[in-house]
Amino acid sequence: MRTIIVSAGVSMILALFGTPLAIKLFSRRGYGQLIREEGPAAHATKRGTPTMGGTVIVVATLAGYVAGHVVTKDTMSTSGLLILGLMTGLGLVGFIDDFIKIYRQTSLGLRAGAKLAGQSVVGAIFAVEVLKHPDGYALTPADPSLSFLRDFGPAIGVLPFVLWIVIMIGGASNAVNLTDGLDGLATGAAILVLAAYVLIANWQYRNDCTVTLVPNCYVVKDPLDCAVVAAAVMGACFGFLWWNAPPAKIFMGDTGSLALGGVLAGLAVCTHTQLLLAILGGLFVIIALSVMIQVGSFKLTGRRVFRMAPLQHHFELIGWAETTIVIRFWLVAGLFVALGLGIFYIEWLPT
Repeated sequence: MRTIIVSAGVSMILALFGTPLAIKLFSRRGYGQLIREEGPAAHATKRGTPTMGGTVIVVATLAGYVAGHVVTKDTMSTSGLLILGLMTGLGLVGFIDDFIKIYRQTSLGLRAGAKLAGQSVVGAIFAVEVLKHPDGYALTPADPSLSFLRDFGPAIGVLPFVLWIVIMIGGASNAVNLTDGLDGLATGAAILVLAAYVLIANWQYRNDCTVTLVPNCYVVKDPLDCAVVAAAVMGACFGFLWWNAPPAKIFMGDTGSLALGGVLAGLAVCTHTQLLLAILGGLFVIIALSVMIQVGSFKLTGRRVFRMAPLQHHFELIGWAETTIVIRFWLVAGLFVALGLGIFYIEWLPT
């Protein structure tokens, strides 16, 4: 528990006081946000706001994680390092995307194929590595199986598992990326899901089958360190949100959104709650679906279901204030997190 607190505290402080430095540095170098011409008119005022703030989240998370383990002398785990590696790798893909946008002075960065290829390579490396590195109980960070509250059904095999995890990571990172369209929206929603994973992973540690055999115990490798990772990222997001809340002084960019989506997927894989993530991150799923529905409807019928996709921009165009959308979407995210946690804990309720 001390490692969780120290890691979260250090990452929050670093992000809180490091973000203003990033704002000054990025402003001086002209690393400003470029706005889509077809976007809501109100977004024109955001032009030039420093972007790539996700670098602060990633750096603060890594520093907080290391500091927590140094202070408490806990050993860093394979699962924790793999999740952080996934976060950093996807953050690098997002950084390249952001840098190309700034360099070319356009709202378009990496081509879709190149971006997807980068996400797939990073995701595939993670998927392969989580099946390795057994501990003294022969547990690896993940098993080649599907999972909801725990693994279920027969093993699906290594290749199908790797493909599934790559799709899952791509879906999660792109969903957070699509959500990052209004000040503080993606950051606040991610904090709620990360808080859920602090609770889930800590509960798995308290009811670990390798420590005490109780009904419904969990066969999970390094659950406590998964909680430390979630807490470190959550702390970094808290510090960053101080400056990213409406009106934002800095945007996380693809650097942050891809990294956050990756760490959520990584936590789901290593805590064996892959499908539960779709409920915990229900807001991200809805926003991603709104884009799929909009594109599918336009291609099939030539008509748009929403005034603009992703969904948050539809509400902007019908007259909702940005802060109203952000707060109400945070409430929706909170309801999904509450639902996911309720489902997770329901098997522990007395019958």
